[in-house]
Amino acid sequence: MLIQRERYLQKIIDRQWNGMIKVITGLRRCGKSFLLFEIYREYLIQTGVKPENIICLALDDDENEQYRDTHALSAYLRNAIRDEKEQYYILLDEVQYAISEEEWKGKKEARLYSVLNGLLRKRNADIYITGSNSRFLSSDILTEFRGRGDEIRVHPLSFSEFMSAYQGTEREGFGEYMRYGGMPGMIGMKTEGQKTAYLERLYQEVYMKDIMERYGFYDTQVMEDVVNILASATGSLTNPNRLASVFASVQHRNVSDKTIRAYIDALKDSFLIEEAQRYDIKGNEYIGSPYKYYFADVGLRNVKINFRQQDPGHIMESMIYNELRARDLNVDVGVVRFSEKGKKISGEVDFVCNQGSRRYYIQSAYTMPDAEKRTQEERPLIQIGDSFRKIILVGDDTLPWCDIKGVMIMSVRQFLLNPDSLNL
Repeated sequence: MLIQRERYLQKIIDRQWNGMIKVITGLRRCGKSFLLFEIYREYLIQTGVKPENIICLALDDDENEQYRDTHALSAYLRNAIRDEKEQYYILLDEVQYAISEEEWKGKKEARLYSVLNGLLRKRNADIYITGSNSRFLSSDILTEFRGRGDEIRVHPLSFSEFMSAYQGTEREGFGEYMRYGGMPGMIGMKTEGQKTAYLERLYQEVYMKDIMERYGFYDTQVMEDVVNILASATGSLTNPNRLASVFASVQHRNVSDKTIRAYIDALKDSFLIEEAQRYDIKGNEYIGSPYKYYFADVGLRNVKINFRQQDPGHIMESMIYNELRARDLNVDVGVVRFSEKGKKISGEVDFVCNQGSRRYYIQSAYTMPDAEKRTQEERPLIQIGDSFRKIILVGDDTLPWCDIKGVMIMSVRQFLLNPDSLNL
């Protein structure tokens, strides 16, 4: 079944002819190529663009191997733009194939960037590219394009996208999504064995292999152990120093915090995990270490630890974080300090979300069975003292409602399914 990824299609449409190179980034196999070559191309044709004016080239295809040479690539693209009076759309996939090993290692400047920047001078060419995230990273892109790169970050399927293709009830789909996540390649797989095997192959053959090769890491076991610890500690505060202590005390191995930090940075740059910083809400400043780490897809997190530690609270928290990031919100872990009965208390707000002038404070509570639990979740929110929206997301089917303290209680499924749920 074709999933119309309207959120990302609209982002591309909004950037048409903006004078920049549109760079589609994200976790490998999350649907970047399909978005560009199938969904966006079909949109262009439906809006009247001639198919011959859409120049599509997948550089990972053996048939296009000759165009991995940037001189040949430049000549091909310039020759394809035949009529200066017409508009052309250039769609390039897996462009890292046009960058040599010497260029990757920084021994000389990558000519690909000059080729693409040069094409921008042709006013009738609009350029869109994708690349493997372990070798073609957003941090590299924005530097090399000298301010001419416009990044569009693509995430795995959201729960609403997943449900558009899922054959079952909303409740069943939620359980399936919590366990196996939203990697598009699993759509249509029928058995648990197929889904598990697919996620295992993705992790081992695509992500780990690429990361180890890209960064020249040689100790596969340390990387595996770092990922295992992060997967087990989802939703908990940690940092490289703490992980180094775990290696020393549990595994009796000396692994430096600098080595662990390098491995974590590689996982972040490959979009496999994200790091959420702590933010002092009343002090208006970042606290720094420790951090929380969230996997870009809960299925990849779950398969890494063999589906153990299936704490629905932590998994739901990860799903909320990923949805907030997919909505282009900047997300921090909030800390609010206050006094109560003469005691100084430091409370945690799961997510402080910012987007322009808007801000939301969000707590994740899989169960909230009684008034005591509700008071516990509400206390940090109430102590903030500003007028921005304060929301508690719960795992049951409650309808959205506000209590007398102005805190909204909402079902996590309603939050995930309604793109405007934070503004209800």
